[in-house]
Amino acid sequence: MSTTTEQPTDTGRRRKLLTGLAANVGLIAYFAFSLMPVVFILALSFKADADQTTTYLLFDPTLDNYKTVLGFDDGGSSYLRFFMASLITSVGAVVVSLVIGIPAAYAAARYRFRGSDNLMFTLLSFRFAPELLVIIPLAVLYQQLGLYDTWVGMIWVLQLVTMPLVVWILRSFFQDFPAELEEAALLDGYSRTRAFAKHVLPLVRPGIAAVSLLAFIFAWNNFIFPFTLTSSNAQTVTVSSLAYLGGNQVRFNLVAAGAVMAALPPLVLALLIQRYLVRGLSFGAVKG
Repeated sequence: MSTTTEQPTDTGRRRKLLTGLAANVGLIAYFAFSLMPVVFILALSFKADADQTTTYLLFDPTLDNYKTVLGFDDGGSSYLRFFMASLITSVGAVVVSLVIGIPAAYAAARYRFRGSDNLMFTLLSFRFAPELLVIIPLAVLYQQLGLYDTWVGMIWVLQLVTMPLVVWILRSFFQDFPAELEEAALLDGYSRTRAFAKHVLPLVRPGIAAVSLLAFIFAWNNFIFPFTLTSSNAQTVTVSSLAYLGGNQVRFNLVAAGAVMAALPPLVLALLIQRYLVRGLSFGAVKG
């Protein structure tokens, strides 16, 4: 029995080449369209007041907007203080979420009981619920408890955003970890806590790094909670930039400068641990 291999004709090769070329052009066009807002806000941050309402990209760039936002002239603000508030509250929320979320995720992965899946979906639904749904009662409670405009109050409310993410993603990592290794450690005389600390925790560090970054980005970019529950002491950079939109003068270029600087920390962190972030997204957020 003889076999024949069908060779592609010139027409088929030409059609395949044109299809690939059209797909690449479409992807490049989509990528360029997606980058347009970023390019626009970056250009706006370097524009003078006279050019801030224009859309063209040919202009004389200036660093005055960044100097003003950073407080290097008389018209500046305490941007660094707002930056530190964002950093402290976001890191604090991530730490609280990890301290509580890691044992919770491990328990959810190892101990199955009736209704455990429903419990996990209920926890995840807190992340899906609109923040406006709880913002009014939270504002009243924070005023009465003295948590309004405090770092502790912001850390506590931001961990409500990050905690479901931490538990849900880390549960998948713990489910992937073979239980036989833990059982071997228990047979060697380790306690459950020590076996977890010595054998399980080191092997899921990539997952912890990925979920920590995701939680930090979610906490850093949150707008509605800092906007409603702070005024000056614990106000974050995502809210402070809007100060240039009020009053008698609107300064879009200053808002753009503040937004560009506010976007840098999550962007740098994402680039540094990009490998772990991709694994966290593929194994944790999607699987489950």
